[in-house]
Amino acid sequence: MTDTSQPDPNMIFPIPGINTLTLIKPTLTRPNITAGDFSYYAGQDFESSVTHHYEFIGDRFIIGKFCQIGAGVEFVMNGANHQMNCATTYPFCIFGGWGKTPPAMSDLPLKGDTVVGNDVWIGQNVTVLPGVHVGDGAIIGLNSTVTRDIPPYVVAAGNPARVIRERFDRELTGLLLALRWWDRSIDEIRGLIPILTCSDLKRVKRELRAYLSMI
Repeated sequence: MTDTSQPDPNMIFPIPGINTLTLIKPTLTRPNITAGDFSYYAGQDFESSVTHHYEFIGDRFIIGKFCQIGAGVEFVMNGANHQMNCATTYPFCIFGGWGKTPPAMSDLPLKGDTVVGNDVWIGQNVTVLPGVHVGDGAIIGLNSTVTRDIPPYVVAAGNPARVIRERFDRELTGLLLALRWWDRSIDEIRGLIPILTCSDLKRVKRELRAYLSMI
């Protein structure tokens, strides 16, 4: 029987009877974290996976749509960094009794916002360091440590994570980046699913070329 229900991006538990997988967006309470529709986390408390994230620093964590984030993942934000341009890295200013003021923001090794693109799959127990940008469609292998930007539509793994291979040839990657299927309406995405889930990549390229030529 065909499922005629409408996907709901605000449903915390999207799979009936399973409470170990949650959509991220409707669980967020911190203003410096944003997530797109239908991105999910293998757990219940996604915000606990985002560590050292302090509003006074001002860095943001931005997640795109339709991402798949495994259990045990940690996103380390800029608050974990210590001042390294002086004789000690010890943060006296955050402890009482020393009477020291915090260093200027310009003296801290801040890396900027952390950004995870759309349709990104991050395997379990991955650690993502501050300021990293992960491109659309990328896959990060389990237990990896991501220390630098990851391009779109590649497979990366290791410590530090390195690109192992490109997922597709340049033509198909270009077609997918032009399509940006995650930004389309639910009805349009529903119509695209047979193409997006097809393993015959030559057929996928033909159909995407035709589809893009009509819009």
